[in-house]
Amino acid sequence: MTKRSGMVAALDLGTAKTCVVVGEVTERGIEVCGLGEAPSRGLRKGAIVHVDSTVQAIKKAVADAEEMARCEIRHVTASIGGAQIRGLSSHGVVAVRNGEVSVGDLNRVLDAARAVALPADREGLHVLPQEYIIDDQEGLREPVGIAGVRLETKVHIVTSQVAAAQNLVKCCKQAGLVVDDVVLGALASADAVLTAEEKDLGVALVDVGAGTTDVVIFHGG
Repeated sequence: MTKRSGMVAALDLGTAKTCVVVGEVTERGIEVCGLGEAPSRGLRKGAIVHVDSTVQAIKKAVADAEEMARCEIRHVTASIGGAQIRGLSSHGVVAVRNGEVSVGDLNRVLDAARAVALPADREGLHVLPQEYIIDDQEGLREPVGIAGVRLETKVHIVTSQVAAAQNLVKCCKQAGLVVDDVVLGALASADAVLTAEEKDLGVALVDVGAGTTDVVIFHGG
């Protein structure tokens, strides 16, 4: 977010280049109003290996985006990817409290699914629901309001190396930025370019970078 109301900014640290995009939130969605990029000299295969070079690249990309958008960037959403990302499947089960699935039941079953033991050097980035099951009814996507006594979910948990995320936040801080959120870059790309129909039918998104290639597969939504 920037000091202009209704603005958002995103940062993508790549092996070859660092990119910043600024957009204005409107009723039609986010309209891009500023772009900035700089060569990356401090990353190898998507991982930060030289802090000072990475900070300088961030500052250059931010400055270019600020000039184009005519705003001041202080908060960003940053992407992460590469070999430090891992995924694992999990599931959770809870009892439906009032005979009908509520938002509270949904939150509780997701909490149960994410309560898995992760290695000390890893942290969760995203919990992606794959399907919900109410009693014996499978394949549900929006279970709120459906009657039942037992709610189950299957999820995919995206994790990152703790150090990788810490290094990302550290470099942004030294560049004068506050990181509001860290997201998987390939997942953000999928949200930007894939349609709901493609995700329903099944599709693989291949994000080819200079140092790493990330693949995200969707099936049944």
